[in-house]
Amino acid sequence: MSPETSRDRRRLRTQAMLTGPLAPTLARLAAPNVIGMVATALISAAEGIWAAQLGVDALATVALVFPFVMLTQTLAGGAFGGAVSAAVARTLGSGDEAGAGQMAYNALLVALLGGGTLALLFLVFGGQVFRLLGAEARILDLALTWGAVFFPGAALIWLSQISSSVLRGTGNMILPSLSLLLLSVVSAVASGALALGWGPLPRMGVPGLALGFLTGHAVVAVTLIVYFARGGLGFPVFAVLRPSRPKLAMILRVAGIAALSPVQTILTTLVITAYVARFGTEALAGYGLGARLEFLMIPVTFGFGAAATAMVGTNIGAGQVARARRVAWTAAGMAAAFVGLIGLTVAVAPDLWLGLYLDDLDGPVHAAATAYLHRVAPFYGFFAFGLALYFASQGAGKVVWPVLAVTARLAIAAVLGAMVVGAGLPLTWLFAVIALAMITFGIAAGLAVRLVSWGPEKADVAPAVDPAAVSMPRSV
Repeated sequence: MSPETSRDRRRLRTQAMLTGPLAPTLARLAAPNVIGMVATALISAAEGIWAAQLGVDALATVALVFPFVMLTQTLAGGAFGGAVSAAVARTLGSGDEAGAGQMAYNALLVALLGGGTLALLFLVFGGQVFRLLGAEARILDLALTWGAVFFPGAALIWLSQISSSVLRGTGNMILPSLSLLLLSVVSAVASGALALGWGPLPRMGVPGLALGFLTGHAVVAVTLIVYFARGGLGFPVFAVLRPSRPKLAMILRVAGIAALSPVQTILTTLVITAYVARFGTEALAGYGLGARLEFLMIPVTFGFGAAATAMVGTNIGAGQVARARRVAWTAAGMAAAFVGLIGLTVAVAPDLWLGLYLDDLDGPVHAAATAYLHRVAPFYGFFAFGLALYFASQGAGKVVWPVLAVTARLAIAAVLGAMVVGAGLPLTWLFAVIALAMITFGIAAGLAVRLVSWGPEKADVAPAVDPAAVSMPRSV
């Protein structure tokens, strides 16, 4: 595809986001994202299956380290990736194509910095953090060997996620989704092959899970960067090979605050994980299986949120504030309905999920996981509603109050959870606290978006476009 053809198609996508019918345009943007993000569930499901074959210690280790995997992905793809998508979308919405190319290049620099920072933090604090979470003996050793593989390769995750976010900022949701499909297949197969020693490969155990995961991200990162270099975005990315302070500031101003959301989300899970660890290895393994499904609702919600970020950012850049708000509420409602249905289904029939991992459906691991799903999964819709509004707020560059909604969730989980553990109450009470915190987050995020100004909400004046160009193009 020539750069000229890419430019024309990208302009059609921008016009559709500015003037197309709201719900159908959002649905068309979100659909490939949701499909792609659901495909990433294959990675998590496969990793859990491979870990289960390695034994209970491996399963407990994966439960312990999984929040760090999600932290890396949500920081790169959610907080910083959302800020990148929003910055690219606002720049294109204002008609500055050259500036969008410079924004994309600076975003890749941010990716390298982010991955390097995580690697350094693990090198300095990794052992202390795992011990603080209750890891000891065999579990601690496995967690440290996993981290020694995963964190040095974190830059690959950042590059693949940020590159996909650049594409979403242009309204191109199909190619990032295809990339996710590629990532899912490569990571799932490579993780199993390296962890379990398929064929001539050595049996690496838990570290093999990390290496296989990184392999998928490496393939996607290289593929997308080559696509950028060949003009696939319709504007040059590597024309100016030096950092731009204004462009970096535009990304980091939003990302710096937005990053507090995934950090607090992961911190919430780590706090709960530390509490659950006090109930024993089987309880920790069971909670890990249940919490894994909760975490998978983040990428599923991101499918709607990424569409909202791009569409809100484009409309804010064009001065269409009222339309941007309507986009936010529509996307949040769609996400809540989709994720809420998943949660209710699994709450009623938990073995649809747990049967993927456990052969023993009468043991203590299954009992703990089932207790979690019965009490928490029915409220996944609140979580999705709040998270989608957080992503939409990134498009508007107004993330402070949605982030504070996450703070409220963390506070409830930490304080009430400590009271439950301190009083010696059953594990089910701790799961009820998680549900309450989730409900609070959704309501607080809704209030934040309702009360915070995104700019003057005068009657939107849509730019003049060819009516034939309003429908969303189907190809990349």
